[in-house]
Amino acid sequence: MQADAIFFWLFSGALIVSALVVILARNPVHSVLFLILAFVNAAGLFLLMGAEFLGMILIVVYVGAVAVLFLFVVMMLDVDFAEMKQGFVRYLPIGGLIALVVAAELVFAIGYEWTRSPAAAAAAAPSGTLSNTAALGRVLYTQYFYFFQAAGMILLTAMVGAIVLTLRHKKGVRRQRVADQVARSPASAIELRKVPSRAGL
Repeated sequence: MQADAIFFWLFSGALIVSALVVILARNPVHSVLFLILAFVNAAGLFLLMGAEFLGMILIVVYVGAVAVLFLFVVMMLDVDFAEMKQGFVRYLPIGGLIALVVAAELVFAIGYEWTRSPAAAAAAAPSGTLSNTAALGRVLYTQYFYFFQAAGMILLTAMVGAIVLTLRHKKGVRRQRVADQVARSPASAIELRKVPSRAGL
């Protein structure tokens, strides 16, 4: 068995197991941690397919930002997940129907890929000598530069909004007030006292 086949079965098996644990785990923190493991294994599969850009995006964006944000939200907000799961049985038929549709689409896509001839696959491959990362970077920073920057501003706004919504001020904790510090004058900050000799304070 070749090395790429061994890594494929290793990554795919770990991905399936971690995805099942995400759904079946009772502790939401454990679910988020196994979600991170699923993202890492999916990134390994993308690297095996030659799509290194998608693999790095999974690591940087999803593992480094989205999954960690989920973990902080679960730990900070103290959400009652037992109450949220009470309507699980009611929505089970709709969820099962959606799962069947997605499974049928996957079977159709995999069957089409297997039946396609090598000549058609070679014709569908992009021409040129640029790698996937270089080609995507050239498109993002030339043709879609403004949309890329707009997406970054939207994500920054969402991050600031999440911080503002979860920020709680505790009573009795002294905080720095920059405006008061800047507005201080020498008369209000310094007190001069005339102390007699050998009298002390």
